[in-house]
Amino acid sequence: VEDVDAEFEQIKMACEAAREVKDPFKTLMKRSSMPPLIIGVMMQVFQQFTGINAIMFYAPVLFQTVGFKNDASLLSSVITGLVNVFSTLVSIYGVDRVGRRKLLLQACVQMFISQTAIGAILLVHLKGSNSLDEGLAGLVVVLVCLFVMSFAWSWGPLGWLIPSETFPLEIRTSGFACAVSSNMLFTFIIAQAFLSMMCHMRAFIFFFFAAWIVVMGLFVLFLLPETKNVPIDAMVERVWKQHPVWKRFMDDYDGKEGVKNVGMII
Repeated sequence: VEDVDAEFEQIKMACEAAREVKDPFKTLMKRSSMPPLIIGVMMQVFQQFTGINAIMFYAPVLFQTVGFKNDASLLSSVITGLVNVFSTLVSIYGVDRVGRRKLLLQACVQMFISQTAIGAILLVHLKGSNSLDEGLAGLVVVLVCLFVMSFAWSWGPLGWLIPSETFPLEIRTSGFACAVSSNMLFTFIIAQAFLSMMCHMRAFIFFFFAAWIVVMGLFVLFLLPETKNVPIDAMVERVWKQHPVWKRFMDDYDGKEGVKNVGMII
């Protein structure tokens, strides 16, 4: 932003206008508020069903399962953590150049390949054995890193960015409350269930997450609009009313409850 003062004044005007909404949760339940609400909540839910937190939480256990010793498994989890941090920088650089949808779809392909490859390796090579040979164990680490890498430049940061671009300012607080609550709920569910699922499903746990990644890709392909360079006050006219699915929800939108003429691009 070149003119910081003008942008700051626009933010102040938007905040003041948003305060005039007396019941944001009631506004959130309007039919015209459903598209950003559904997208905001589902982005958070899908973020957990990639399996990222389960893998990051239990990386040492996972790497011990495939044959690493204690120190090596901890080192491998440190490596995946570093991959996560540095790959996030790719998103910072590329999100406004490539676009949200392309990053998400590319990541779905990469995550699906990584998850299915890990599952196939474990399914074939762990039969009758509790560990993999050194070469295959190293390959599993590489595949986990590729998975973490693709998540870190897509579903990780964009799971938070996209709701901020789709929720209109008058329901942003209530909308984000629902989105964050769903994130915390499913983080808890996946974290509690992962070890039991891995013990019972073994290699098939990776096929489970891979199946969800397919669902996520279809969601992006058919239901998630591109929000790059779209001012937040223009979302209804330029995005929701033009989308083949979400335009059906705009029949009760009168434009009066929204924060108008703010001119912000989030």
